[in-house]
Amino acid sequence: MSSIFSGTTYSPFLAHMVVTKNCNLSCGYCNEYDKTASPVPFVKLKQHIDRLRELGTRILALTGGEPLLHPNVFDILSYTRGKFLTVGMISNAYLLTEETIEKLNVAGLSCMQISIDGVLPNSVTVKALKPLRNKLDIVARKAKFMVVVNSVVGAAPLPELIEIFKYAKSRGFSTTAQVMHDRKGQILLSNEDRLHYYRQLKKYLNPYWNLVFGQTRSLIKYGKDPFKCRAGSRYLYINEFGNACWCSSTQNRFHKQLEDYTPEDLKAQFYRRKGCEDFCTLGCVRNCSSLGRYRAYGLQTNETVQVSLD
Repeated sequence: MSSIFSGTTYSPFLAHMVVTKNCNLSCGYCNEYDKTASPVPFVKLKQHIDRLRELGTRILALTGGEPLLHPNVFDILSYTRGKFLTVGMISNAYLLTEETIEKLNVAGLSCMQISIDGVLPNSVTVKALKPLRNKLDIVARKAKFMVVVNSVVGAAPLPELIEIFKYAKSRGFSTTAQVMHDRKGQILLSNEDRLHYYRQLKKYLNPYWNLVFGQTRSLIKYGKDPFKCRAGSRYLYINEFGNACWCSSTQNRFHKQLEDYTPEDLKAQFYRRKGCEDFCTLGCVRNCSSLGRYRAYGLQTNETVQVSLD
């Protein structure tokens, strides 16, 4: 079945779909898990996948919680086969085994983003390199899918982040980072801390984190970067209730059942001002919003922001 709305200006480039809110970890900065939650039924997830396909979604990423806790995770991945350009997963990697990696290969996983914020667990994060190193070595040898190590800047001391990025590079993994934010997705680190982290880490990061049309430089240097947010259109967050939302941090401000979401909704949200754009650190939203007809507030269409961080 071909996508009904494929190729439109307003179709989602990326959709994050929650498959379970349950998680095997409890990180201090995270509000996207629930220890008592039941997994979203497989039959409902298939309906979500079909609807996202009909809306022209290019990339689908399974998220949570911890997606590997879903009892049908391999069936979910198999069901997505041929429906999207890429199917990914966001995981803390603690549940990975050689058998699990092979099943993910067979199921057709394209990419796994592994969250590692420090070398040792601390009060802010337990997503740490030391307890994961042996598992990641197996991933490097066995995985047929791309691996991206993502770190939250500010969750651990700078030397630990540098060690993570050096290790990731030695294993052939890509690296990305995001600045720590609050429960509303707004930036937390001070100007001084942001600049210090960035200057020390930029050589270890993929160039695209550096950045899409320069907006991250502005965010790092000034703590503010106005942009036209296309969440609800170019980016969708599907929560455990089957609601299409702008993002995980704004579910209480906007949501609508995905089964009722239409091309008209995509178009309306493409142009809607959300009000939280200036201080938003959500890279998935910013990157998807910049694709196609990017225009920052106050800038002409072909202008880009050039901000020196030296």
